[in-house]
Amino acid sequence: MSPAPSPAPSGATAHPDAVTETDVVVVGAGPAGSTAATYLTRHGLSVALLEKSTFPREKVCGDGLTPRATRQLIRLGIDTTEEAGWLRNWGLRIYGGRTEPFELPWPDLADFPPYGLVRPRADFDDLLAKHAVAHGATLHENTTVVDAILDDRTDRIIGVRAKDGREFRAPLVIAADGNSSRLSLAMDLHKRDDRPMGVAVRTYFRSPRHDDDYLESWLELWDGKPNQSNLLPGYGWIFGMGDGTCNVGLGILNTSKAFGQTDYKDLLRRWLDNTPEEWGFTEENMTTPIRGAALPMGFNRKPHYGRGLLLVGDAGGMVNPFNGEGIAYAMEAAEYAADAVAEAHQRGIGTASAERALRGYQSRMDEALGGYYRLGTIFVRLIGRPEIMRLCTRYGLPRKTLMRFTLKLLANLTDSRDGDTMDKLINSLSRMAPAA
Repeated sequence: MSPAPSPAPSGATAHPDAVTETDVVVVGAGPAGSTAATYLTRHGLSVALLEKSTFPREKVCGDGLTPRATRQLIRLGIDTTEEAGWLRNWGLRIYGGRTEPFELPWPDLADFPPYGLVRPRADFDDLLAKHAVAHGATLHENTTVVDAILDDRTDRIIGVRAKDGREFRAPLVIAADGNSSRLSLAMDLHKRDDRPMGVAVRTYFRSPRHDDDYLESWLELWDGKPNQSNLLPGYGWIFGMGDGTCNVGLGILNTSKAFGQTDYKDLLRRWLDNTPEEWGFTEENMTTPIRGAALPMGFNRKPHYGRGLLLVGDAGGMVNPFNGEGIAYAMEAAEYAADAVAEAHQRGIGTASAERALRGYQSRMDEALGGYYRLGTIFVRLIGRPEIMRLCTRYGLPRKTLMRFTLKLLANLTDSRDGDTMDKLINSLSRMAPAA
C-alpha cells in the first residue's frame, strides 16, 4: 500500500481547471511524447500532452536524422520534402584512419527510405507537437510535472500533479520526460549503472559547408596534425543545416577514461582549431553558445512498463549505443507504446488481459532492440580502450566493404526479410544476443 497522494507543492496556486481527466496522460512533448500522442489519438483515445517549456524551444542535438528516423516521420504522415522545409542527406562521410574520408551512401533497402534529413530541433519538436494537436491531442505548455498520483489500493499511477497544483488524471501514463525523468524517479525507477552513458556538446557556426548532402562523422579527433599530435577522446560530427550554418559537436562515452574528467567545451575547441580555416569554425563565426546534454543508452532504465506507467525515449534509456541516435528509437517506442495502450483500453483497463497487453510493450521493445543494444553495449566497452579504437581506425576504416557493413550495423539499417548477407548476419547477431 502506498501513502495517500501528497498535497500540492508548497506555494502552488489553485487553478480554475484543477483536474483534467483523459484516457492517457503523456508527460513530455519531445519526439517521443508527441509521436505517442499522435498515435494514441489515431486509436481514438483522448490525450493530455504536457510540456514544461513553451514551443518553439531548443534542445541539444545534432539535428541529423538517419533513414531510420525518416521512416518514422513518413509513418506519422509528415511531409519530408524540401518544399516542407527539410534538408535531405544521402549518406555518411567518415573521417578516420586515412587522410581522405570515405563517402558511404545510405543502403538501398526495402524497409527504409534511401535518405536522411536535417532540421533544427526547435523547429522539429514544434512541428511534431503541432501534428499531435492536429490529430486531437490537447497540448498543455508551461506545465512542469512534479509528482505522480498513486492509487492507495493498487499502488498504480492514476495521474500526475503539476507545479502549479493542476492535476491530470488517466488510467495510464506515458513518461516521455527525458533523461532525468522526474516522473520515473517518482515511481522509484532509477537508472542502471551497467548501461553506457554518453555526453554530447554542440554549437552552430556560420560556414560555407552548410549546404552538404552528406552527414559527416569524425572517428578520430586530433588536437593538431593527424598522427602527429594527441588523439582526443570521443567522436565528432559536422552537419550542414542548409541555412548558412553547420551544427558541429562531439560526444564522449563513459567507457572512456576521460569521461567526467574532461572540459568538453575546451575539447570541442581544440579539435576545431585544427580544421581548415576556410571552413569557418572559429569563435567569431559561432552563432550560439556551446551546450551539452546526456545520452542515456542501451535501455538504462527498466522496466519499460509497470504499475500503469510506460517509458519511451530517453526516459527509458533508448539511445542507440552504437551511434548516439535517439530520435528514431524514441519514435518507434512511442508507436509501440500507443499500440499497447490502445489494446489495453479495448480489453478493459484493470483486467488481467489488459495488463498482458501492456506488458507486451516491454516484450516488444526487448524483441525489437534488446539484442541489438546488448551488442552496442559490448561495442562501446571495446572502443573505450584507445588501443582498440586505433586498431579499428587504422585497419578497418580503409576497407570499403567492411565500412559498408559497419554503417549498416552502427545505424541499424537492415532489411528484416529479404536483405543481403550483411543484413542477415547483423539480424542473426541481434537475435542471438541476450536482451539488454
